[in-house]
Amino acid sequence: MQNVLCKVLPHYGSPLTKRFLRVMKLTTLIFLIGCLHLSARTFSQTVSLSGRNMSLPAVFAEVKKQTGFLVVSSYQLLGKEKPVTVNAVNQPVEDFIKEILKDRQLSYTILDKTISIRKKPAFFAEPDRVADLTKLPPLHIRGQVTNENGQPLIGVTVALKGTQVATNTNTDGEFEIKTAQSGSQLVFSSIGFETQSVDITGRNNLVIVMKTRVSDLGGVVVIGYGTQRKVDVTSAVASIQSKDFVQGVAKDAGQLLQGKVAGLTIVSPSGDPTKNSQILLRGTATLNTSTQPLILVDGIPGDLNTVAPQDIESIDVLKDGSAAAIYGTRGTNGVILITTKNTKGNVDPSIEYSGILSTQRIARKPQMLTAADYRKLLQEGVAGEDEGADTDWLKAISQNPLIHTHNFTIRGGTAKTNYVASGTYRSLEGIFQKTDNRTLNSRVDINHNMFGGKVLMNAGLLTRNNSYTSTGNGVSFAGHIYRQALNRNPTAPLQNDDGTWNEKPAVYQYENPLSRLYESDGKHTNILTRANGSIAWYALPSLRLKVLGAVETFNQNEGYSETKKHISTIRGGKNGYAIIRSDKGSNKLLEMTAEYTQRVQQHRFTALGGYSYQENSDEGSWMENWDFPTDKFSYNNIGLGDAIKLGRAQMGSNKYESNLIGFFARATYSFDDKYLLMASLRREASSKFLGAKQPWGNFPSVSVGWRINEEGFMQDISFIDNLKLRVGYGVTGTAPDALFLGIARLGYGSYTLVDGRWVRSLSPSSNPNEFLRWEEKRETNAGLDFSLYKGRISGSIDYYKRLTKGLLFDYPVPSPPNLFSTTTANAGTMENKGIEMLVNLVPVQKKDFTWTTSVNFSTNKNKLVSLENELYKLTNDFFDAGRESGEPFNAQTHRVQVGNRIGNFYGFKVIDVTDDGKWIYETTDGKAVPYDEFEYKDEDKRILGNGLPKYYTGWNNTFRYKNIDLGITMRGAFGFQILNFQRMYFENPGTTQYNRLKSSNDPVFGKAVLNKTVSREYNSYYVEDGDYWKIDNITLGYNFTIRAIKAQNARVYISTLNSVILTGYKGIDPEVNSLGLSPGNDERDKYPSVRTFTIGLNIKFN
Repeated sequence: MQNVLCKVLPHYGSPLTKRFLRVMKLTTLIFLIGCLHLSARTFSQTVSLSGRNMSLPAVFAEVKKQTGFLVVSSYQLLGKEKPVTVNAVNQPVEDFIKEILKDRQLSYTILDKTISIRKKPAFFAEPDRVADLTKLPPLHIRGQVTNENGQPLIGVTVALKGTQVATNTNTDGEFEIKTAQSGSQLVFSSIGFETQSVDITGRNNLVIVMKTRVSDLGGVVVIGYGTQRKVDVTSAVASIQSKDFVQGVAKDAGQLLQGKVAGLTIVSPSGDPTKNSQILLRGTATLNTSTQPLILVDGIPGDLNTVAPQDIESIDVLKDGSAAAIYGTRGTNGVILITTKNTKGNVDPSIEYSGILSTQRIARKPQMLTAADYRKLLQEGVAGEDEGADTDWLKAISQNPLIHTHNFTIRGGTAKTNYVASGTYRSLEGIFQKTDNRTLNSRVDINHNMFGGKVLMNAGLLTRNNSYTSTGNGVSFAGHIYRQALNRNPTAPLQNDDGTWNEKPAVYQYENPLSRLYESDGKHTNILTRANGSIAWYALPSLRLKVLGAVETFNQNEGYSETKKHISTIRGGKNGYAIIRSDKGSNKLLEMTAEYTQRVQQHRFTALGGYSYQENSDEGSWMENWDFPTDKFSYNNIGLGDAIKLGRAQMGSNKYESNLIGFFARATYSFDDKYLLMASLRREASSKFLGAKQPWGNFPSVSVGWRINEEGFMQDISFIDNLKLRVGYGVTGTAPDALFLGIARLGYGSYTLVDGRWVRSLSPSSNPNEFLRWEEKRETNAGLDFSLYKGRISGSIDYYKRLTKGLLFDYPVPSPPNLFSTTTANAGTMENKGIEMLVNLVPVQKKDFTWTTSVNFSTNKNKLVSLENELYKLTNDFFDAGRESGEPFNAQTHRVQVGNRIGNFYGFKVIDVTDDGKWIYETTDGKAVPYDEFEYKDEDKRILGNGLPKYYTGWNNTFRYKNIDLGITMRGAFGFQILNFQRMYFENPGTTQYNRLKSSNDPVFGKAVLNKTVSREYNSYYVEDGDYWKIDNITLGYNFTIRAIKAQNARVYISTLNSVILTGYKGIDPEVNSLGLSPGNDERDKYPSVRTFTIGLNIKFN
């Protein structure tokens, strides 16, 4: 003992060390006395009970009430047993239990005031069947049982198979069996863990690692800074496992969840292979700041692309304020917790491969005039030009994309040290030429435990190397290319007879899309590296101390150039153009937590405290140039151009840092596994509030739960497995996106001529606001969780109300006396409320065939309550948003107004056309005014619809027949409108120089074709109902094993994504932008959404 202590305490002879050892000895003595006292009390407890035909759940409920013992079992197990007649007076508790369980296939264990009752294993032989075993040689075997983290397990039943010999593990997880009987296998069983049979032939010392049985725990979900049994959760939390993800090609982690989580809106309005999914949780709750949820990958901030979708084990969504408040300002829009696939316990080495091969098509191709259609119009006298060719311009810029992904994973290890390493290569091609996205992900994760599982260490390293082609300045795909492919005269040739591009520089907004593609060159690269590590120390069996650290670095570079033949350089007279950008930075995280867990009789509680520090830095530079002597260097010799030498081109650089510091605490309490409580508090400060008087914010939460099914009056209702009512309240916050708004900021403005020299002067870029503070979101949530008929029916219902106080908004102020014309301040209030429902069903569950189905439904109602306070006022109680900058018209499409929803389309209403095809408008007082007389007054504008759906629903089905499985995911959105920009732009017959939609020749309102003298404009005619229902993901798979090559868990499947769209909307896809203050705009210059076809293979080798 002394040698061990000398290693831990080098100064063994110091007074401090001696005092420490005395405390340890005294603590040990008290602990032993307490254990002896507890043991004595165990056998001194008595039960008095009398009754006829009592159910076992009722009997043990009375035992718990009289003795305070915690009875661990399941109602399904006890409820199936025959009733019993009881007549006991002051009977010792163990004798009472023995008598109650006599002649039943049930066994029990009493340990630490806990009675565990389980089904007696089938291997427990009858006495007459084991009589001959006494003649066999004696057996002496010992060992230790741990969980997957290497921690000792107490009270595990260790039984010699085929006999009645059994024992339980002690507080160190150790066991020992000495018997004259013999056998070849030991069976290890414990509530919450998988039962294991272990061959003991020739072995006398065992180390057993038991795996968690999630079904017995009622499911485990990831919450802030830890995990929790699903039955104990008192907040709105959704958990999706990898087996339930959307199958096939997923651009990012968000697409895996489409249609799976009530209240979580995930849309993919763009088919661009570089664009991420859009995510919105429980509606828009801010005006000026991001609506993106916090995304944590294994507890570390990341994004939807930090890890490959193939590396994700589960995704948990913290939806309400009581769940997210522990993350303070970072959790204001909800939290998405991504857990990667890892290795636990003793695992044989294995290699896993998953691969997919896919192709794509435009979801619904716009029907433009063909060359024949165009010539027919010319013959009818429509002005235009027949250029002699027959060109499908959309087809000309398109390609048949090939998409392939390959993932290799290696895993293995022992109970002490295990590992997982994976690599994923993904190559995505888009439906348009020169659009792609190539990513190489790698990840290594190592776990190690020491000192009997008291110290747990984890180290991880992940990298992501991403690159894609740029077809525009600063963008992966220039929207003008798609527009020009639709806009271009179908009789115009791709090239002139001399091989040059067919261009007409003098024609307004008219360009050759192939010229734009092939007379430009660009590439974007981004390399991300993240190293992380953690150490957890169980200073006491119930006290865990943990330190987590992570450093993430990124380095991205972009270059783009246009040749002398590019239409932009021809029009601009630039003689070739190039620009380069670089950006690098780091994100650092340090978190320290202490968690204490304890159970005392019916009381179970945990306490968590922690500290968090996050530092983000970024620096970048850019430089442009033109007038190059040659196109040969693209953007790789940017200094060669003359423009920068003459002072006409520009360059710039930037650098910034921001910090976020937080202290947090959380406590959970459970009484009798029936009444639940969770409370948390986070105090946080951000460097963004430099100069403000209130840089710190407090973010509390509290939630309670009541497991109604555990009440005595529910014990005879056999079909209810779980029924839990929960209510929660939490506060989160939002900091402004801009930095340092609490102080006056200066920037360099325009040039001024001083003494013959051009001098750039400093000018204010913002007003200081020392009263700036956090935007607060206060959310109340009430929910009900249920499970019926042994889990065949389960689900949840939630109602939430979120109030955003102190909305951050840029208010106009007079200048002077102010330095700048606007000030960012907290003044507004916004409200969101809604209902979320989830129902899981197992309609069919037979030996060879099962059908599981899940339906979710959600609503959201949003309202801007106020937009000013005593200090900051607006002339009007509204402002307009959603300006469409594309020529030839500009229009602000939405109005944000106090008392109304976010997302309202606002403009002029048309009700008919004249006989000659001119609009007839309706004024706000109900008058019909023809096109030639309408005055376009702002007071005649009105709300034309709203771009945010009122209702979302999803329906997921899985059918399994033997080795065949079929998955069908459906989802829909209802109660919203879409502004169809493509119809508004391409459906006007007056644009005779350009191509247009075939529908431009259809009668408007069924009356007359739109008059060619009518200019393009934004009005109600182009605001369409957006309701849709999608049969989104269809996957058919076959599972098999190839024993000859030791391949198991093999699966081959075919899949489609965005398979069938049922809608009355006339655009390509009703799944359009849902973020910001102008949702529902189906932009003209877009990358169309796509339909994907996939074949995939998963296989595992041991």
